[in-house]
Amino acid sequence: MNHIYGMTESDIKNYFVSIGEKPYRSTQIIEWLYRKNAKSFAEMTNIKKDLRPRLAEDLKFDDLELVRKQESKDGTIKFLFRLADMNLIETVLMTHDYGYSVCVTTEVGCNMGCQFCASGLKKKKRNLETYEIVLQILKVSELTGLRVSHIVVMGIGEPFDNYENVMKFLEIVNNPFGLEIGQRHMTVSTCGIVPKIYEYADFPLQVNLAISLHASNNKTRDILMPINKAYKIEELIEAIRYYIDKTNRRVTIEYILIENVNDSIAAANELADLLRGLNVYINLIPYNEVLENPYKRSPLENRQRFYDALKKRGLNVTLRREQGSDIDAACGQLRSKEMKKYE
Repeated sequence: MNHIYGMTESDIKNYFVSIGEKPYRSTQIIEWLYRKNAKSFAEMTNIKKDLRPRLAEDLKFDDLELVRKQESKDGTIKFLFRLADMNLIETVLMTHDYGYSVCVTTEVGCNMGCQFCASGLKKKKRNLETYEIVLQILKVSELTGLRVSHIVVMGIGEPFDNYENVMKFLEIVNNPFGLEIGQRHMTVSTCGIVPKIYEYADFPLQVNLAISLHASNNKTRDILMPINKAYKIEELIEAIRYYIDKTNRRVTIEYILIENVNDSIAAANELADLLRGLNVYINLIPYNEVLENPYKRSPLENRQRFYDALKKRGLNVTLRREQGSDIDAACGQLRSKEMKKYE
């Protein structure tokens, strides 16, 4: 049985053609699902009455179970959801002056093994299906009554390790008859799976790309991010250069500042040398400490010095404001805590 929230417009059209119906019904279905929030085919009054039981037989509606919700004083809300197979995932709603963004999870656990990350505390069990990623957006909107205007694919898991499902998700939420979330209002982040960056350069939607870099040399990145042993910084930079040349789009460089690891002035200058001449935007991020990991947040004065050094070198850089610091802010923390109850 197909999951209706995991079907693109093309998938739904093909389904209708296969049962001898007109393909235009796909637009009707999408509008009912994403504009009118229908939860069953019985609600879809402009679909033929005798067709609705067939749809209900062939196409499955799904939902996520809310396990826990944490609300920060700054408006950030973290949701812990349970999937149909009882696995747990996290989704985060963030408030900005330009609207509301949701950070979605793409895998149950993560195999990338980044040393500072709470997501990798539990190894990957499986990829999320497309419908399970789409449902995160729908469920957050349902629970808050807010319209999501931006999406970041930066939750638990490595998006490019679940490439096909993530790309289908982007197509579904961008559909003009559905949620209609703008291409440039969505960002996919990768820790550096180089072959997929080349493939992503050919993706037809103009969705933003972010690279989780977090180090300015191979020695430090080998320690922090095991993916660097497979794809060295030099290979990653070449892939970024290719993507920029092919798409004419700017790339965001994510750089978490960790005390006495990657927050020195020398590291800032090395980073400036590494990124020289590339159309990139550097997002400096305060580290959310994780109990199970030894790393500490870079002090504010170090963060400011690092930022100033990059600005002095003429780079486009921002020091991200903290969000959700009074709740389990690090991605994967809430899930990890809940899972410990059953260990």
